[in-house]
Amino acid sequence: MPADSFDGQYVWHPAADDHRLARACIDVKAGRYFSAQEVLREARGDFDIRAHRSLVLASEAADSDLAERWLGEDPGPESTLLWARVAMLRALRAADAHDPHTGTLVDIAGAACERAARMLPDDPTPWVAQLALARIRRPLDPAPQGLLTAPPGPWRLFSRVIGLDPWNREAHHRFLAFFFTRYGGTASARWDVASFLSHRAPASSPLRLLPLVALAEEYDPASLLAYRAWRQPQWVTTAAGSYTNWFPLLPQYRYTPVLDLSYLAHALYMGRRELEAREVLTAMGPYASRMPWSVFGAPDEQLTKARRACGLPIPESH
Repeated sequence: MPADSFDGQYVWHPAADDHRLARACIDVKAGRYFSAQEVLREARGDFDIRAHRSLVLASEAADSDLAERWLGEDPGPESTLLWARVAMLRALRAADAHDPHTGTLVDIAGAACERAARMLPDDPTPWVAQLALARIRRPLDPAPQGLLTAPPGPWRLFSRVIGLDPWNREAHHRFLAFFFTRYGGTASARWDVASFLSHRAPASSPLRLLPLVALAEEYDPASLLAYRAWRQPQWVTTAAGSYTNWFPLLPQYRYTPVLDLSYLAHALYMGRRELEAREVLTAMGPYASRMPWSVFGAPDEQLTKARRACGLPIPESH
């Protein structure tokens, strides 16, 4: 299904229009790993795609023994990476559920990430997985110069990742998440880091959307008129900048960057830039992500509300 079409129903699966990944997910659910090996190996030269594919595949495999079985039968770079990602997800889920076994699972995940990093030393993805675990481990390295609040955090680990891949998308998002209040961070640190990361990125980078991610994270539905924050000039300018400098580069992407487009479309819509939001939503086609729409309620209802306001087709059930 082309990304610029809409056939009346949303497609929520994170594989979106990466059809090879979608087929590999089906195989993983059925207990088969050969196609997962193919899509991960094929992505060795594109770290953002390798990170995305390994994370999506791990989300499909985390509730089964496929990763362990594959690692035992064929211990190579792809099986080792999937095992690291699965172990990472299990540790994060345990932490969120306050599971007493979280510490053990974090240790297992850390060891799995180190093993994967040894397999392909140039691949930042295992280090990105370690960065995800940082919100549990809470390393407090001193911040570099240039940040107003100088918040301590996993700066050494982040530096290692960007030394391998300077604009790695997931690494930046994982690093910012370390400073979210729900993971033990503070509002001042979150804003400081979001600003620092976005401003060091090229104007044409989707990382310029990071302040909008922080804004969605801060949203409090109980706060009166909080939704109006997106109309403030600084956030309208941030969204408009990404629309002008990043959105035109969409044809260069191998697959539709649904989550980044969702943050952009949402910010434009909330900032009353319906014409621009319409273009972004149209480019997404039927593909959808739950964030940031879920911040305001049921994501399908919120996305439908935005599409309707922008004069776009909506699912018939609505």
